[in-house]
This record gives sequence, structure tokens and C-alpha cells, in this order.
Amino acid sequence: MKICLIAEGCYPYVVGGVSSWLHRLIQSFPSQEFVILTIVANRSWSGKYVYDLPENVTEVHELYLEDYDWSPKGGRAKSLGKKEYRALRSLLLNQKVDWESLFDLFQKKTLSVDKLLMSVDFLNAVTDCYNLRYSQIVFSDFLWMLRSIYLPLFHTLKMQIPKADLYHCTATGYAGVLGSMAKHIYGGRLLISEHGIYTREREEELIKAKWVQGIYKDIWIEQFRKMSNLAYDRADLVTSLYEHARELEIELGCPYEKTMLTPNGILVENFQNLPEKSEEEEEKVYIGAVLRVAPIKDIKTMIHAFSFARETEPSLKLWIMGPWDEEQEYAKECFDLVEAEGIPDIEFTGRVDVREYLGKMDVTILTSISEGQPLTILESFAAHKPVIATDVGNCRGLIMGESDDLGAAGIVTHIMNVEEIARAMVSMARNKEMRLQMGETGYQRVLNKYQYAFMIDAYRGIYSDFARNMGLEWEEGVSDGGDRSKT
Repeated sequence: MKICLIAEGCYPYVVGGVSSWLHRLIQSFPSQEFVILTIVANRSWSGKYVYDLPENVTEVHELYLEDYDWSPKGGRAKSLGKKEYRALRSLLLNQKVDWESLFDLFQKKTLSVDKLLMSVDFLNAVTDCYNLRYSQIVFSDFLWMLRSIYLPLFHTLKMQIPKADLYHCTATGYAGVLGSMAKHIYGGRLLISEHGIYTREREEELIKAKWVQGIYKDIWIEQFRKMSNLAYDRADLVTSLYEHARELEIELGCPYEKTMLTPNGILVENFQNLPEKSEEEEEKVYIGAVLRVAPIKDIKTMIHAFSFARETEPSLKLWIMGPWDEEQEYAKECFDLVEAEGIPDIEFTGRVDVREYLGKMDVTILTSISEGQPLTILESFAAHKPVIATDVGNCRGLIMGESDDLGAAGIVTHIMNVEEIARAMVSMARNKEMRLQMGETGYQRVLNKYQYAFMIDAYRGIYSDFARNMGLEWEEGVSDGGDRSKT
């Protein structure tokens, strides 16, 4: 069976939870052929992989959302046929979108994205949309905003997709559009594995965004919802990491019978017998943050909270372990904040083997404003370490437990709450017995529910069921998937 993995903004360019998950998934099924269809912003990303691709990856295809139109120049766009125009209009008005006609339209080699956006047909469809729903705003602004909204979607619809038996998307959004179009063109099956709820994440970003204002936020949000609705409608199976995520998928329009829970899993044995503190280091209480230095991780709140906590408990030291080269401007702001405030005992390590550090940590921390089911929490538990985390994604479920009575394996805080996060740091620093007990609780929770073998068994069953239903051969070769030790 040939599997096309479709990912947006992660593998193989960026380290982190989803990328690591994909890398291990490919490694875990060495007998299967994988093709990567990856979505990035522009051509500056092309070929800049941070992973060594496994041998069973035979092709990599890149889609650039901010790309140029490489169609022949000159002349105007050809007028659309009646059916094609109605399909375009249905997309803009979000009224029973005729996706099949749109797929066929954009797959024509002669179609130019630029010419279509500047065409009379697009202008007429925008005018209809404006008159029916948005006549209270300035038309010229509305027209140019819709061109910017539809440019990445039109590039997505124009993408030449590799043929495969199964299209496995790591999100809805643009990845889900590609998977849905591939199913229309080739008749394969479509699997969507959501690590976070794409639509909700985009909504959160847009609500906070300063580059878009007023009703245009609503228009962008509607755009992402219609793409997710397409993916949920065309998918054969939609997996999620935890129950609340599944509830959100159903709320957003995914039929219950298509949903399935597949929790994350880690190789617990990779986090045993780790290097521990020296006698001199025992005087300090080490807090470790294993993450990318990026805005979504809200490192600035972590730094402010640590500064306040350390004033109360001078034994604290914060280790921020993860790459900063992917979001260099934000990383510089974090470095400058530490320097300007004169905060001691904060160390940015960059990309490291976390196993060289995790055994020395007393507690780990996440102050993210959005998460799915973080692998870093599971890794901390595997190393017998408690966790402080914001109440996003499945962090509360992992720390407090969902289907067990083991108790708390850390402390849950509200997002961007400096005082609350600082108190949690101080509490952990001053209660060694509590730290140790919470660490053991987390360890038992991982053993019971979040082992790598459990996760890979679930995907072996999913893949083999798809192969059998399509009359294809399924080879059982499975490996341990390597490890995710570097961040």
C-alpha cells in the first residue's frame, strides 16, 4: 500500500510534536512506501529538512501557499463555464460548495491562479457576495481581502498531487483540501489525524491577530471552517488524541461514526536511567522547558513568572531546551527580555538531546497558549518528573488523569497568568515530597495508557483495515520507530 502523508508547516522542516510523530510513524512501518506532500509558506523553505528521511520515503512534494503563478503570461483569463462559475460563486458564498467542479477546474493545466483572481468572473462572484452579505464595508477593501484569502486556497487546488492508495492528513485546513481533492481524482481513501483542532487554532490566532480587523476576522474564520467541513465530509476516518478533541470535531461537523481516539505514545524505556544531578547541583531546583522557542509556547510569560518565583525561592533555575532558529525574531525578544530584566539562572540550551538534561530536572513546564497532547509531558512522566502546564489541549487530562484515579501528576494553570505560574514554581520548589509523588503518578499514567506500542498498534490496525478493504497487500513489518530524544 502506498501512503501519502500530507502535513502543513511541520515535517520535515521543523522539529516538534507533530513532526516527531510523523517521523516515528514512517519508521515504524518500514515495509510500506510513504510519499510526503508538505505545505509550507514559500519556496525559501524548499529542501531545508531538519530530519534525515527514512529509506521508505520515496518522494517529497512541496506546496507553497505564497507562491508565484508559473502559468504562461499575457492575455486575460478565459471566461468560466456556467457550471464552473456557479462552483466559484458557491465557494465565496459558502452555499453548498460544489467542490468537485472546483477540483476539476483548478486541475486544468491552462488555468492561471493570478488571472482568475483578476478576472471578471471572480469580480462578479465577489460582487454578489458583497451585495448579499457585506455591503456595509468598503468594496475595494473587500475585493482585495478576498483575493488574499483565496490565493493560498487556489494554489492548493492547483497542486498536482501524487497518486497513492491512502492519503493521511495531519490536519484539516489546506492539508484536508489536498486529501479531499486526491480522493476525488484517484479514488483512494482519506484518513485525518488531528493533533490539535485546526479550525479552533486558526480562530484563536485570528481573534488575537492585529493584521486583520473587524468583520474580516469573521471572513477568514469562515474560510477555515469551510475547508474543515470539506475534510470531515470526505474523510473515511478522523482520529483525535483525546476525548475533548473528538467532541470538538463533532461540534464542528464531523460525523461521530467517523471518529476514533488514538492517544500519543512514547518509548518509556528511552527515558530510564538518565544522568542525575551531582551533589553540588542538589542545592538547586531545576525547572526544564522542552519546546521550540516560538510565540505559541509563550516563553515571555514563562520568563516573567520565573523572575517572580525566583525572588521568593532563589534556589530555582530554568532551563529552556529547544531550537530558536525557527522563530529568530521572537527568540531575540526572549533573550533581550532576560537581559533587560537582569534575570539570573535562565539558560537557553538550543537543540539538545533532552535525555542528557531531563534526569536532572525536578519539574518540567509548558506555558503554551495552544497544544494538542504534548509529547514533552509524556516524556517528563516517563522520566518520573512532574509537570506544570497551562490548561490547553489535553494538558489537564494528562496531569489530572481522565480514566484513572492515580491523582495529580503536576499543577495546571491558566494561560498567560504570571502570578499563578510563579506560585506553581514556588510550590514545586518547596515541596520535594510532593514533586516525587507527582512524578511517580505521571510515570504510572504513561505505563497504563501512553506507551508507544499502544499507539502503533492502533495505526497498524487502521492501515491494515484500509489495505484489506481496498484489496491491497499489507506487509506486517514494524519497527520500534526510533526515538524522539532531540528537540
